[in-house]
Amino acid sequence: MRTLFTLSLSLILFQASYAQQWYKGNLHTHSYWSDGDDFPEMIMDWYKSHGYHFVGLSDHNILAEGEKWKLIPNSYAHRQGFQKYLDKYGEEWVEYEKDADERIRVRLKTLAQYRPLFEEEGKFLVIQSEEVTDQFEDKHIHMNVTNVQSLIEPQHGNSVTEVMQNNINAINRQRQESRVPMFPHINHPNFIWSITVDDMIPLSGERFFEVYNGHPMVNNYGDSTRLGMEKIWDILITNYLRDQKPVMYGLATDDAHSYHIYGGDQSNPGRGWVMVKAEELSAEALIKALEAGDFYSTTGVELESIVQTDNRLSVKVKKEGGINYRIQFWGSKKGASRKDMGVLLQEVEGLEASYQLQEDELYVRAKIISTKPKINPFQEGDFEVAWTQPVVR
Repeated sequence: MRTLFTLSLSLILFQASYAQQWYKGNLHTHSYWSDGDDFPEMIMDWYKSHGYHFVGLSDHNILAEGEKWKLIPNSYAHRQGFQKYLDKYGEEWVEYEKDADERIRVRLKTLAQYRPLFEEEGKFLVIQSEEVTDQFEDKHIHMNVTNVQSLIEPQHGNSVTEVMQNNINAINRQRQESRVPMFPHINHPNFIWSITVDDMIPLSGERFFEVYNGHPMVNNYGDSTRLGMEKIWDILITNYLRDQKPVMYGLATDDAHSYHIYGGDQSNPGRGWVMVKAEELSAEALIKALEAGDFYSTTGVELESIVQTDNRLSVKVKKEGGINYRIQFWGSKKGASRKDMGVLLQEVEGLEASYQLQEDELYVRAKIISTKPKINPFQEGDFEVAWTQPVVR
């Protein structure tokens, strides 16, 4: 009987571990449906061919439905992009026209039309998304909604915080009414220095923000007088926990707009993504895992495992030949002042490390820094890194 019980338990544990796997995805990118510079089909093909499992194509204040024509910019890169599109999909698929000046207008394919070309069960998923793009005075306030079911118009407000809260409420209201899982996340707070950490601290119903965004104008690292994304993250985590709110999670995204010309001054694909450990490749399973913190964000570093048990965070890096790694553990003490929110608790050279939360510490998160230079980086000199989500005491 003992042997049978042991075998049954082993089978259950094996099945539980087998049921979950890592899925690579980008939750923020753009196409010709708003201010991106390529067709959705070409963008989906890029991500799928580069090993991604899911993409949220999140154009500004629009969903890919109905009739929309795009006038192709009269530049060599854009006209070559159109020709590549036409060569790949053919005259039967591509609906276009030319005027007397040889300008090209193309009817964009809807999500319902292009989705079947790419989706494969267990291999690739397209998630309908939107970047709700709002403003207060000269502040640009952008929030993504992943797995949106119908268009959400910008809600506006009388302050930066109120604009964000009104949009969060509209997103969460659609979730409740539709009974379909979806979630908001705050995009690039430092884009044109629009959103401060104090604007975000009072929010409720928000669990995610971008700790890394690949667009060259988002000021991920702050400057001499303004906070970078990681410091903002630590202040948010600390204040949310003190206010007894759910912890804030950090996403890495591309925010890609540019698919023809590559370089540091372009917002290109492939700069940042999330790795989600989920039961299956579906919007429901991915969102469940994201909201449970079962993911990490990365610009290239891959992890073998992340284990959270008894207030301990353990990380194991997937080794790449010739590359070295530093594993840093960051956190805040319960009574920390703002300048001491988010301090380096421990640093380990190697592929594995663990950190046990102390009684006076609120949380711990890990940052893994490699010696591998990032290809086409956000900023010259960047190395590939990864961030785990915080473990809370």
